[in-house]
Parts: sequence; C-alpha cells; structure tokens
Amino acid sequence: MTFNIITLGCSKNVVDSEVIAAQLQKQGHQVVYESGEKSDVVIINTCGFIGDAREESINEVLMQVDRKKRRQVKKIFVIGCLVKRFKPDLLESVPEVDGYYNFDELSEMLNNEEFQLLGTTDRILSTPRHYTYLKISEGCDHQCSYCSIPLIRGKQVSKPIPMLVEEMQKLADQGVKEVMLIAQDLTYYGVDLTGKQELAKLMEALAGVKGIEWIRLHYTYPLNFPTEILDVMNAHPQYCRYLDIPVQHISDDILKSMRRGGNSKYIHQLIETIREKVPGIALRTTLITGYPGETLEQHKELLAFIKKARFERLGAFTYSQEEHTPAYDLGDPIKKSVKTKRYNDIMKLQEEISLAFNEEKVGTTMKVIVDVEEEDFYVGRTEFDSPDVDNLVFISKDRPLTIGEFYSVAITEATPYDLFGIVKA
Repeated sequence: MTFNIITLGCSKNVVDSEVIAAQLQKQGHQVVYESGEKSDVVIINTCGFIGDAREESINEVLMQVDRKKRRQVKKIFVIGCLVKRFKPDLLESVPEVDGYYNFDELSEMLNNEEFQLLGTTDRILSTPRHYTYLKISEGCDHQCSYCSIPLIRGKQVSKPIPMLVEEMQKLADQGVKEVMLIAQDLTYYGVDLTGKQELAKLMEALAGVKGIEWIRLHYTYPLNFPTEILDVMNAHPQYCRYLDIPVQHISDDILKSMRRGGNSKYIHQLIETIREKVPGIALRTTLITGYPGETLEQHKELLAFIKKARFERLGAFTYSQEEHTPAYDLGDPIKKSVKTKRYNDIMKLQEEISLAFNEEKVGTTMKVIVDVEEEDFYVGRTEFDSPDVDNLVFISKDRPLTIGEFYSVAITEATPYDLFGIVKA
C-alpha cells in the first residue's frame, strides 16, 4: 500500500513521522510525504499545542475527508498531539476518519506490538538530505502553568546515548551534514536514566560521529542550566555557536505565575555567563506576551530586557489559554488587540536589533550552507541560523553551487532578517 504522511506542528513531529515511515517501509509499504499525493492511506500527524495549530490540524483532517469522499484516498488515520488531547471529541465530530491513534496506540496502527517512537534508530528523512533533527528525549518534567506538553507527551523519557550515537552515524552515512538536537527540554536529558543531567556527556559522544559538520542545540530550559555544555561547545568545532534558550518573560511576578522557576536576576546572569563562556554565540529565545495579569509596566520591563539582552534571534507568541493547564483558571483577560499591540512592540524592537547585527556582517566572510536554489539566488544559512525559524543568506548566482555544500560567502548587503552576498573565489 501507499501511505502519505502529512506532518503538522513542530520538528519533534517531523521525527515521529520519519520513524513511522521507516516502520511502514519495513512492512513493504511505500511512503510519500506530499500533502496532495494520491495514496491508499493518509496519516495526518497533528499538533494540539495551541488554538491556531489545532485549527490547522482540523482543517487538514476535513480536507482529507473530502478527498476520501471523492475516492482520492481510501483510508485516513489521524495521530499525534491533537488526538492525545481531544480523541473523544474527534471521534464524535469527524467519524469519517478510519482511525484515531494517540502515542500509546501507534503499535496498534502499525500492527507491531513492540513499536515505540524512541525504541528505534531507523527513519526515512522528510527534510532536505543535508540537514535533519535528532530527538534525544520525549516528554517534559516541568510544570509551566500555560503549557499543555506534559498533558500531551507525558513525563520525560530520554533515549540512551548508544542509540543516539548509532542514529547520528546512520544520518551521517546518508549524507546529512547538519543536525539539530531537539526535545521538549534538552537540558534535563538523562535525568530519568541516571538521576543527573547528561547533556554534556551526550554532546561529547555525538562529537565523535564522523561526517556531521554542524550540530546545534534547540530548546534548552533556563532553570538549572548545565553550563558544562558550553565547555563542550568550545571544545568541538562541530557545535554551532548557537543556543536556543526560551525565557518566556522577565517579570518576576509573571515568571512565578508561569511556574518557570528562577527570576529576572537569574536570567540576566545566565545570559551573561553564556556570552562570556562562548564569545560570539548567537542566542535565540521565545517570549509570551499577554499572559493573564501582565500589566503595561511588565510589558515595558520585557521591552527593556530585550534591549539589554540583545538576542540575535527572537520569536514571540501571544498568550493562548489552554484547557487543563494550571493557568487556565486565570482566564484570558487581556484583549486580543492589546496582545497584538504588545507583540508588535516586541517584534519591531527585535527588527531593529536584528538589523544592527546584520549590518555588522557586511564586509565579512561567513561560512554558509546552501539549502535551495531559487530563480535569482541560492539561499543558505550561517551557523547562527536554524532552518525555518532564522535568517537567510541570499547568494548571487555568479556560478553553479551544490545544494547541501558549504561555501565562504562575502556579505555585501543586509536587511533586518536577511543577508546578501557572493561566493568568494
């Protein structure tokens, strides 16, 4: 049979879909990833994290149901986060789907009683062949008030180091050159296995895999940050000078209500420590604006923090009230228009900061990996930029370049979120 796997949501879902695809291929099935592809079975890997993501997932399900009615697909299976949270509602509202499976039921869908998402190193990549993601653990032990991830993914379960080294080597053997380490929280990796934070130990082991030129770290929780990982970054050139560390807010009262642990002083000091230990590092963060009770003064405090911290990369979200989370009972008192205004304030400030950083790059030469060829440019990224979320480098088509290869690019022009350049001879 032909299975069409449609993946919505985060990069962790991408990896899950790739693991499922490998299992299906072992059973003799063919797997495709294109949304409109004609197939026997469509598997929709959904996101249920916030309202907008749920709406996207439901719209995809309804579109595939319509395709089934027109006999463009025989069966539809829906899996993932949306199912974990809302399976009874889905069964009632969209009965045309042939099967809803949460994470504990995937073995049933695959007719393999022993199947576990973290129990294999086999995947069929859906990303471009030169970069991909390595999920090192599943679930989260933190209890942030606004977050539904523990409800969806459960407690943290770490994948053992030997399995991750084996998986990384398989990726290298397939020609992958850049790997993003992902989890709900990287920094607590290994606590469930040994009682200790083992991210630095894992990083040392992965550095021994030959063929991977860039490794970058995503989703490092600020509280109890293991600063020894910074020493590993310095010791091994494969590790990009890049760190994703979502702080969410800076007001002590908001952080307390969010149940983030730590406080403003701790976050400021941590950022200082990271920058001191890894000179030239690019820090990415995410922020939430419009959290229940956030005052105008607290919003201004957040803006002042952004000005001082000067994150090289920053994303922001307006607060989404999520059922069954501790913050749900706080309501959603801040008007949507106020949330949008505060979001725009944050992103306007970040645009100014990003432009200043990019203008500093003009006249320098940077190592760039080429991701894609467009009509007028090749498009790539520096070590300070992760796929899909960060800045791009547009390279003049003065000569043919190879997708997935690294080049030295002389930067000639800058905009707030893009660089332009030419390959050095």
